[in-house]
Amino acid sequence: MKTVACIVQPGFAPFEFGVACEAFGLDRSDDGVPNFDFRVITPDPGAVPSKVGFSINVEHDLAFAYEADLVVVSPTPREWWGRPDERVLDVVRDAAERGAWVMSVCSGSFILAASGVLDGRRATTHWMYAPTMAAMYPQIDVDPDVLYVQDGRIITSAGTAAGLDACLHLLRQELGAELTNRIARRMVVAPQRDGGQAQFIDKPLPVAASLSLAPVTDWMLDNLREELTVDQLAAKAHMSPRTFARRFKADFGATPAAWLARQRIIHAQRLLETTDLGLDRIADESGFGSAAVLRQNFARILGLTPTAYRARFACAHDADDQRMLAPVA
Repeated sequence: MKTVACIVQPGFAPFEFGVACEAFGLDRSDDGVPNFDFRVITPDPGAVPSKVGFSINVEHDLAFAYEADLVVVSPTPREWWGRPDERVLDVVRDAAERGAWVMSVCSGSFILAASGVLDGRRATTHWMYAPTMAAMYPQIDVDPDVLYVQDGRIITSAGTAAGLDACLHLLRQELGAELTNRIARRMVVAPQRDGGQAQFIDKPLPVAASLSLAPVTDWMLDNLREELTVDQLAAKAHMSPRTFARRFKADFGATPAAWLARQRIIHAQRLLETTDLGLDRIADESGFGSAAVLRQNFARILGLTPTAYRARFACAHDADDQRMLAPVA
């Protein structure tokens, strides 16, 4: 990979745009890292306004993207999602067809989706936008619980800092682990974060949830330690099991079992953050029964172990226990 084109459009997000500039646009030759021919491009060169009240002057049109080894699409505002610029879509399609790398950061994934290159593929975006993408593009397997997804040579990333994870993931494939670690060190970030955006999301009951199911879900939350079956829950909702399961999935976007597992994980997270309870006790309190089952569900849903989660997110019980991060040497 030698050439990188980063597409910006009016209303772009400065931080996420800066992620691409930081990862691919800086001269790091003094660290032994090869430079890329990095160019910022836009459909209509000139002043391109950001979403926060300032503009950047972009000199290059989209022509460079047709020969670039990597095309990065910066986040775009909602008004572009339903009426994307066809010139940008053509660039994305061309890159995918000729086997170049294609990457989106955060909501830039909506441009990739509109181009059709994500059809039949797995992808991600910011967790806040994932339901919208899934509804707009049902042919895409939208995963809201990961930092990034690579499907072939197309990479989509979640919000904000997850763009850095995606960039480092790509650099690791192109430059190898050693050089990528040097880049990450200069950025003062982890070379490879574990887990996914799921671990940073608290998922309360949807506002639009059916009022008729609210007593049942409240009861489920109060009885997480119990073994709850669909038949039992359906009886409390005065529905047949089949009707209850269908209604629950429609209102909550998940099966009763999947929703219950998520709520148990959230309860376990809170216990790990705020108590010194052992894993067996936390597993029992949250309804998993054993530490082994708790670990299995943590790995499946959050992508890391309960011990790793506690090490990262546990709240200090005394202000004297607070520590500043050690300075990087």
